[in-house]
Amino acid sequence: MFNWLSLVTGVFYIVLGIVVIVYKFFFTILEPAVAYALGVVLVIYGIFRIYRAISRIKKSRNEE
Repeated sequence: MFNWLSLVTGVFYIVLGIVVIVYKFFFTILEPAVAYALGVVLVIYGIFRIYRAISRIKKSRNEE
């Protein structure tokens, strides 16, 4: 269950990163450079979460 939740969380981070880049807003109005940097970090972290979840799901299926 945790692995599937981690997949959903990864997708959420990617969407949040895109929203920050497009609207330049994250609890406050951001400068364009800051919004872009924060958005990229959020997207990269989302990709990392998805990768880690997929690798754990594959590992758990191999152990069965």
